[in-house]
Amino acid sequence: MTAAIRKVNLTEMFGRFQDQWKPKIVGEVNDSFVKLVKLKGEFVWHHHDHEDEMFLVVKGRLRMQLRDREIHVAPGEFIIIPHGVEHKPVADDETDVLLFEPHSTLNTGNIHNERTVARLDRL
Repeated sequence: MTAAIRKVNLTEMFGRFQDQWKPKIVGEVNDSFVKLVKLKGEFVWHHHDHEDEMFLVVKGRLRMQLRDREIHVAPGEFIIIPHGVEHKPVADDETDVLLFEPHSTLNTGNIHNERTVARLDRL
């Protein structure tokens, strides 16, 4: 028996939602989720004690602020933030991002506020 195999069209999936800073699950690989999120504006400074995060920019531009520098991420580029590293994502214009992170990753890491998404929707 073949396991369920799903082809995902990123353009179609990003078109299914408009809310920003609320990741949506589109797949799973081992113990990690593949998530899509729309970003605009500034997020909060935070870190993840145990999880690394991968941000792949699909459309738009991401500025990843770190305490000692800022890294610009263009479409087709990704950045991996190691666990424990304080960071703040910023998107001047709406930016579509694919996230690859462990199931346990909370979007706001060590911070709990109005942007914390405890229960993720699936697309």
